[in-house]
Amino acid sequence: MALTSFTIVFQLALALVLVVTPSLAGDADILTDYTIPANGTIDGAFFTYTGLRSFFGANPATFTVYKATMTELPALNGQSVSYAALYYPPGTVNPPHTHPRASELLFLVLGSLEVGFVDTTNHLFTQTLQAGDMFVFPKGLLHYQYNADDKTPAIAFSAFGSASAGTVAIPNAVFNTSIYNPILAKSFNTDVHTIEKLKEGLSH
Repeated sequence: MALTSFTIVFQLALALVLVVTPSLAGDADILTDYTIPANGTIDGAFFTYTGLRSFFGANPATFTVYKATMTELPALNGQSVSYAALYYPPGTVNPPHTHPRASELLFLVLGSLEVGFVDTTNHLFTQTLQAGDMFVFPKGLLHYQYNADDKTPAIAFSAFGSASAGTVAIPNAVFNTSIYNPILAKSFNTDVHTIEKLKEGLSH
């Protein structure tokens, strides 16, 4: 009987530990000031990224993201931060997406944006931003930005709490992968023909 009681107490304690232990889905901590590249060469150039120069004076016809992540700037490895410049031509949208490894802090510097995110209770939070406003998108939650102005572009800069935030674009992840059409039709309570039309629209 004592063994049974001990087993129950142990199982309850283990369950409690598993419940209260926080998720560690993020950048690993490093034990040095920075990560040393494979070739061992470090100077000011290692910590410099010039790729965003192309952002200035650019006038793309579609929504465009200019990234500065660990891929573009290896010195970010272990620093738990990355950056992006975002250009929204009139009437364009950054479609619903998530960043599984980071929260996002967006700073609007030109124009206006309709922004929003959905939390895990399916509650939608929205806001209209003007130049000078900031908005935070919590880590891993579905969110979007839309430039509703049909004449003026919008420009924003986003900081991420990870050197590699990751992006899962929902329309592409759902309709441009090999998920079986009947599964999508049942999931969206529609028919296969509608799913095929949605896929066709995203392929252009």
